[in-house]
Amino acid sequence: MMYSSRRKPVLYFKEERRLLSGKCTVYKLFGLCMVLVLVSLLWLQLSCSGDMSSSVTQQHRRDPQLPPPPPPCPADSQASVADDPTWGPHKLALLVPFRERFEELLVFVPFMHKFLNKKKIRHKILIINQMDHYRFNRASLINVGYMESGNDTDYLAMHDVDLLPLNEALDYGFPEEGPFHVASPELHPLYHYKTYVGGILLLTKKHYHMCNGMSNRFWGWGREDDEFYRRLRKAELQLFRPSGITTGYKTFLHIHDPAWRKRDQKRVASQKQEQFKVDPDGGLTNLRYQVESRQELTISGAPCTIINTKLECDQIQTPWCLLS
Repeated sequence: MMYSSRRKPVLYFKEERRLLSGKCTVYKLFGLCMVLVLVSLLWLQLSCSGDMSSSVTQQHRRDPQLPPPPPPCPADSQASVADDPTWGPHKLALLVPFRERFEELLVFVPFMHKFLNKKKIRHKILIINQMDHYRFNRASLINVGYMESGNDTDYLAMHDVDLLPLNEALDYGFPEEGPFHVASPELHPLYHYKTYVGGILLLTKKHYHMCNGMSNRFWGWGREDDEFYRRLRKAELQLFRPSGITTGYKTFLHIHDPAWRKRDQKRVASQKQEQFKVDPDGGLTNLRYQVESRQELTISGAPCTIINTKLECDQIQTPWCLLS
């Protein structure tokens, strides 16, 4: 019998004393052992589902629209499927730039793994974790993800960790004709301007290389995707967006809590002058980083790879990388 993680088993000690009373027999000892084994297994199950999912449960309480947290104990064998050759020749590298957003990660990885499995998309989830003391650099982390994604993948998704697709009609397939902006302005819950290409963007590795990746000049939050829009135009790549999606701004669930985690939106004077410029030379060609370690994790039956990364900053070119 299964219980929710909020309920604890009740042991009826009165019944146990009755079992031990009177003459001790082999049958009574055997029955007592069976009871202790069942109680131990039940306690182990509750501990697994309670301790590991407490942070996810708190996130769910803050946002009732959030899908219920999946069970963190090993799920059925189908949950681990991520690379079934019968699903087609293409394989997606799901790149997630990341720093210290563990509650969101615990929800994101199982959710996206199940979502892509249901659509029969071969994939692997790469969490590029920034470990250095510089400001967060989403674009550079995506560049790192591209470089570290391996030869077994042929296209990538630049995917925010706080954006979950709720409409199963959304296409995550191979974008052969050109970059495909899944989180288009008419569907994204927050950003609705026409040149927006952030949130979730699919590209073949060939097309990403044609753009020389993303600019490494954007330390702090924002503007890197606006500059990448200009790179797509310069590379003469046709941008595609979803059609026939009728769920509007409810197509995605945005699980970021701005009251809990503030965004780094500070701009020093020199950075303000640079933020709307196009970086003509920077990208994959001047990316500097070190991979400290790689960790293979399983979250609620969903596999992912954590790439612990330290970026390097040219403080002459971008002194705002050190802004606290």
